Amino acid sequence: MNYNECIQNARGLVGKVCKACPECNGRACGNKMPGPGSKGIGDTAIRNYDKWKEIRVQMDTLVEKRPIDTTLKLFGKSFQYPFFAGPVGAVNLHYGDSLNDVSYNDILVSACAEFGIAAFTGDGTDSNVMVAATKAIKHAGGFGIPTVKPWNIETIREKMALVHDAAPFAVAMDIDAAGLPFLQNLNPPAGSKSVEELRAIAEEAGVPFIVKGVMTVKGALKAKEAGAAAIVVSNHGGRVLDQCPATAEVLEEIAEAVGDSMKILVDGGIRSGTDVFKALALGADAVIIARPFVTAVYGGGREGVEAYINKIGSELKDTMAMCGVSSLAEITRDCVRR
Repeated sequence: MNYNECIQNARGLVGKVCKACPECNGRACGNKMPGPGSKGIGDTAIRNYDKWKEIRVQMDTLVEKRPIDTTLKLFGKSFQYPFFAGPVGAVNLHYGDSLNDVSYNDILVSACAEFGIAAFTGDGTDSNVMVAATKAIKHAGGFGIPTVKPWNIETIREKMALVHDAAPFAVAMDIDAAGLPFLQNLNPPAGSKSVEELRAIAEEAGVPFIVKGVMTVKGALKAKEAGAAAIVVSNHGGRVLDQCPATAEVLEEIAEAVGDSMKILVDGGIRSGTDVFKALALGADAVIIARPFVTAVYGGGREGVEAYINKIGSELKDTMAMCGVSSLAEITRDCVRR
C-alpha cells in the first residue's frame, strides 16, 4: 500500500468535513469544527502550510557521496526519523465513526513504534480518551507521548496517574488548548497556566515534560523557566486562534533564543520530507505531523501508517542527498533560503 491508496480509501470514512485531500492544506475544510478545520475564517491553518512552501532548499551535489542517516536521539530513545505523529482526540467526532479513540490509538501508537517513530496521543472531555491513549502507550512498552490538556490541577493529577501507569518516555501538555471552547467556563477553571503552575505540573510528570503551543520567544523562555525539557512551536493547527502567525514564521527566532537549553519541536502545515528538512534547518530538533496521520489510519490502518512514514522518510532522505548533507546534524541554516 502507498499513501495515495490510503487517501482514496479514507474518502467516505473521514466524515462530512474532511475531504482526504491529496495534500492537507486547510483550504477544503476551512473553519469547519467539528472537523479538521481551524478557527475564525480558517486563515491560520492555510498560512501554516503556505509559509513552509515559501522557504526554498539549497541544492548542492558537489559533495562526496555518503550514506544518508536520518536517525534521531531524543530523551534516551532512538528514532528512525526526526518526525512524530501528532495528538488527535475525539476522532469519531471530528473525522468519522468508523474509528473511535480506542481503535485509532491502538493502530497509531503500535504502528509508529513498529516503524521507528513515536506517536503523541490526544486528550478530551471524555475521560476514556486519555484512558485509551495511555493504555495503547503501555501496550507499546511506553513508546509514545501522552498529551494532557491544561485542565485544573485536580484533573491533571488524575490524568497523570494514568500517564505514570503507562510509563511513557515523555509527556506533553498542549497549553494552547486553552483556546478550545470545551475548556471554557469549567469549575474549577482550566486553561492558561502561570509559570509557577506549569512548574508544578512538570514536576508532577516525573519524565521529560514537553510544552506544546509556544509561538513567541517570551513563551519559550517561560516554558524553560518552568522546567520544560522541550517545547513544540505550535498554534494548534489554527484551531485555537485566528490570524495567528505561521509556525514557520516564528521558529527561527525562538530557536535562536533558546539555543541548546531545551529541545525544540514544531508542527503546523508540515506535509513533506522537504518541509521536515526546512524545519530542521531553521532550528527544530524534530517535527510533528498530525492530520495526514489521521488519513493514514482511516485509509489503511497499520499499513497506512507504514506507508506515510515511508513517504515522508524517503522525501527527507532525497532532500538531504540533493542538498549535500548526510546526517541531521549537518542540516543548518545555510541549507535553506527565504
